[in-house]
Amino acid sequence: MTLADTVLDHEVTDVAEPDVTDSRVRPRAARRVPGLFLLRKPALVLSIALLLLMIGWALFPEVFTSHDPYVGVPKDKLQPPSAEYLFGTDHLGRDLYTRTVYGTALSMQATLIAVVVGLFAGSAIGLLSGFVGGKFDDVVMRFVDVLLSIPGLLLSLAVVSVLGFGTVNVAIAVGVASVASFARIMRSDVLRMRTQVFVEAATVSGVKGPEVLLRHILPHSLGSVLVLAALEFGAAILAVSALSFLGFGAPPPAPEWGSLVAEGRNYLATAWWLTTLPGVVIALSVLATNRISRALDDGKDRLI
Repeated sequence: MTLADTVLDHEVTDVAEPDVTDSRVRPRAARRVPGLFLLRKPALVLSIALLLLMIGWALFPEVFTSHDPYVGVPKDKLQPPSAEYLFGTDHLGRDLYTRTVYGTALSMQATLIAVVVGLFAGSAIGLLSGFVGGKFDDVVMRFVDVLLSIPGLLLSLAVVSVLGFGTVNVAIAVGVASVASFARIMRSDVLRMRTQVFVEAATVSGVKGPEVLLRHILPHSLGSVLVLAALEFGAAILAVSALSFLGFGAPPPAPEWGSLVAEGRNYLATAWWLTTLPGVVIALSVLATNRISRALDDGKDRLI
C-alpha cells in the first residue's frame, strides 16, 4: 500500500457519518408537528380566539349573559365595572356588557354586508376591466381612480345621506366605498393571469372568451381579493362604527357598538367605562381581523 492510499484511508475513516437524529438532516415531513405552527404564532392564536368569541356573541348572545340589553335597573345606574356588571352600567342602569354582546350581531351583520358588497361589485368591475382591456379598461380605471381619491368615510357619508339611515344602508354605503380597492386588486391579478401559458394555450385551442375568464382566470385571481376582504373586514368594522357613532345606524335603543360609544361621550368625566370598554372591543376586533388577514396573505404567498 502506498503512502497516498494510507492517507486517503485515514481521511475516509475520520469522516463522521451523518447523525440521522440530527434535526438538520431529518426529512421535512418528519420535522412538522401538528399545531406547532400555531404555537409559534401566539398573536394569531389569540386573534382567532377573539374572532370566535365575537362570532359566539353574535350568534348566541344569551349564552354569554343573562341580563336584558334593553331593561335597566335605575338604582344601579352608572355603576363601575364589577363582578355583577363586567362593563359597568349606563345612565339608565342597563348592563353595558350585555348591550355590547347583543350589539355584536348588528355590527357584524352590517360589516359582513359591507364586505360582500365591496367584494362582489369590485371584483366584477376589476375582472371585466382587466379581461376586456382597451378603452373600456381606461374609462373604468379612471372612474376607480376618482373613487380612490375620495376618503372612504367621506364617500360613505355621501352615500348614506342619499340612502337614508339604518344598519343596512350604512353597510351598503361602507361597501360602496371599498369597491374601488377590490376592483384595483382584481384587475391587477387578471392582467397577470392573462399572460400565463395555460391561459394562452386555452385561447389558442379555441376556448371562448367567457369560458377562459370563468374557468381559467377567475379561480386563479381570487386569492388576493379574498385576503383583501379579510383586511377590509376590520376597516369595515371601524367605518360602520363611525357612522353609527354619528347617528346614521340603527335608532336607539339598538345597542350598536358605535352608538354605545356615542351614548357614553356625555359621561366621560364621571363614567369612563361607557366609551372606553365598547371602544376596546371595537379595537380588538379590528386588530384580530387584521392579524388573521396578514396570516392569510403569508400563506397565499407560500402557496404561489
